[in-house]
Amino acid sequence: MTAPVFVVEHVPSGPEFVLEGSEGRHAVSVKRLHPGEDVVLTDGRGRWTEGVVRAAEGKDRLVVMDLTTVHEEPPPAPRITIVQALPKGDRGEVAVETMTETGVDAIVPWQASRCITQWKGERGLKSLAKWRNTAREAGKQSRRVLFPEVAEAMTTKQVAALLAAADFAGVLHEDRESGSEPLATTQLPADGSIVLVVGPEGGVSPEELAAFAAAGAPSYQLGPSVLRTSTAGTAAAALLMGRTGRWS
Repeated sequence: MTAPVFVVEHVPSGPEFVLEGSEGRHAVSVKRLHPGEDVVLTDGRGRWTEGVVRAAEGKDRLVVMDLTTVHEEPPPAPRITIVQALPKGDRGEVAVETMTETGVDAIVPWQASRCITQWKGERGLKSLAKWRNTAREAGKQSRRVLFPEVAEAMTTKQVAALLAAADFAGVLHEDRESGSEPLATTQLPADGSIVLVVGPEGGVSPEELAAFAAAGAPSYQLGPSVLRTSTAGTAAAALLMGRTGRWS
């Protein structure tokens, strides 16, 4: 099993480092790490180092030694961004969690016209914080050192601009009569950026489809069955990871 990952503000180097606070508490009281076990310390932005536990002190102090080398994780190619329409309840956090585990590089919350959930005012700020915290925790759990960026919620116009700037852009759409191509067989770039839109449970509206098509993002089918909005992004990300060589 790979070493557990803990987040620090700045990746340390040198003979010794004390991991404290919530991360130290998690290491000592939840993970119950013991002297001699390996750990990884990362800033979640691609910098990381590996060390060995020297001691666990109290309930929230882990002393790590032998931090000799700081590594830099290169950005993966192609960069994969999923634009996720806002689901109901906690399904947004489920989507963020599983997309992070799959390896997505960026997640963009989208306030689609058919979204029941509305991110406004204080509620919007709290929801965004939940998504970002979920990405952080899922990044740690999946042993990533480069966590996905979770952007602020975008409007349809902003999403269209994002799609227009991508090397490959598309919208997942289940309507077989729309002439959508299968995502599994379309040609994908080996480098640059891929941006894929996942609509809400009520589907992407005709006006939104037209705006995205005008931005260079046609519709694609993911498969023969219709997935929920909270699982479609993860399924699509797995397909993209395999077809672009990110998982090879």
